[in-house]
Amino acid sequence: MSPWKTRPVGAPASATAASTSPAGRMAALARAEFTLLGRSKGTLVAALFVPLLLPVSVRSAAQGMDLESAGLSVATVVLPAALGFSLLFAVYASLVGVFVARREELVLKRLRTGELRDVEILAGAALPAAGTGLVQSLVLTAGSAALFDLGAPRAPYYAVPGFLLGLLMCVALAALTSAFTRSTESAQVTTAPLILLSLAGSGLMVPLPLMPDRLAAACELLPLTSVITLVRGGWTGELPVPEALRALAAALAWTLIAVFAVRRWFRWEPRR
Repeated sequence: MSPWKTRPVGAPASATAASTSPAGRMAALARAEFTLLGRSKGTLVAALFVPLLLPVSVRSAAQGMDLESAGLSVATVVLPAALGFSLLFAVYASLVGVFVARREELVLKRLRTGELRDVEILAGAALPAAGTGLVQSLVLTAGSAALFDLGAPRAPYYAVPGFLLGLLMCVALAALTSAFTRSTESAQVTTAPLILLSLAGSGLMVPLPLMPDRLAAACELLPLTSVITLVRGGWTGELPVPEALRALAAALAWTLIAVFAVRRWFRWEPRR
């Protein structure tokens, strides 16, 4: 039986009493989406295991970089990169497929005919992927701390808000990308630009301090760059306050722009 199947006619009202509040309705959607996530083996593998494997290649590359000149270490390169991979693959890439699939299956259209608000539909559908990314990031943080003997972040007031803004930003960007994605198959194409640009220019593979000045200045404009800057600065504790404020402002600006764009261009019905 599909997890989206509604309560049979004549069933007791208490069966849906817990879903009459916004939190209850979003929780019900999240449970259904989590069930579907477990049935999609390809999405599950991409969301769970790809972000866990990619930091290995970053570690190998980082060992050949001149990190000391930038005041960095292998640990402070691998850990932010690992969290960035989780945001890109476990949250952003997987959610684009989720939004497109539910749209093309007319699930989103049917949900809008009920008492659910638009924001509740999107949030409920996003909760499993966002939760997966959050748990995965905690596991990666603990693993990196044990592997590199890395202590707690020296400036958690940079790292925590930066990561949470990145989580919200990736959810909003996924919803926006789905508006320009015709099918679940084409999601691999429409997500590629942001993923490739973030891998190359947001400090995941090569920290910005090691790039030429002009290239680094251009890369600072990418959405995920501010998140990686805040996470890395949170662990090193060496991020100047003006630079941290600029990174926070950039992350917040990208998030607000993405939310505004979703409100304007998100598609609730199948593309024709």
